[in-house]
Amino acid sequence: MLSYTEENYLKALLKISFAHGDLGVGTNELATVLAVKPATANDMLKKLKEKELVDYEKYGKIRLTASGKKRGIDVIRKHRLWETFLFKKLEFSWDEVHEVAEQLEHIQSEKLVDKLDKFLDYPEFDPHGDPIPNKKGELKVQFKKTLADVAVGSSCKMVAVKDNSSSFLQYVVKVGLGINNEISVVSKQDYDALTVIKVNGVKSSVSQKFAENIFVVCNNCVVGKSCPKTKCEIK
Repeated sequence: MLSYTEENYLKALLKISFAHGDLGVGTNELATVLAVKPATANDMLKKLKEKELVDYEKYGKIRLTASGKKRGIDVIRKHRLWETFLFKKLEFSWDEVHEVAEQLEHIQSEKLVDKLDKFLDYPEFDPHGDPIPNKKGELKVQFKKTLADVAVGSSCKMVAVKDNSSSFLQYVVKVGLGINNEISVVSKQDYDALTVIKVNGVKSSVSQKFAENIFVVCNNCVVGKSCPKTKCEIK
């Protein structure tokens, strides 16, 4: 059985790997994500290597083994299922679920997790739009880009957020946005990319930083294909 800390390292490595592809993860980057010192990260990586969960040499890139990837995916699956349960069944707001799911993700009962998945009718995405791995570890591929990449005069649909912090999620709600909301890009300033968007008939001005943290699918996208105008990347 892995400790909570070991599971958190595997989860962090997997999330960084999703962002980087198969390029490996640097120790300093991992330490920054986990808010620990590089020396602390090195000590844990040695333990994970001994358990054959990572391939790692000092000063080299870190890669998850097949076993390490599976364990990391299991943790992410539990986390996102619990977030979905808290949001849909217990009426937690989407900015409240992450912290509680951080505790629940370490439950070891596979039977409980499978029953939770069935009870929720096998959801494919969590409240923040992140894909939920199924029992086999498979995730649904979704082509998406950021709101910052959408051209003026175009429309799109919000499908996920990049920033899951409570402060950002609360700000998104204040703007009137939520998952699956339609967004029209009305204008964009050349100087600082300040963008005017329209949601449910209401216009709001949002910063470039805000737009870069909203994932969307433009209305020209076709499921399983890239956008014919501006390629929507797989994230």
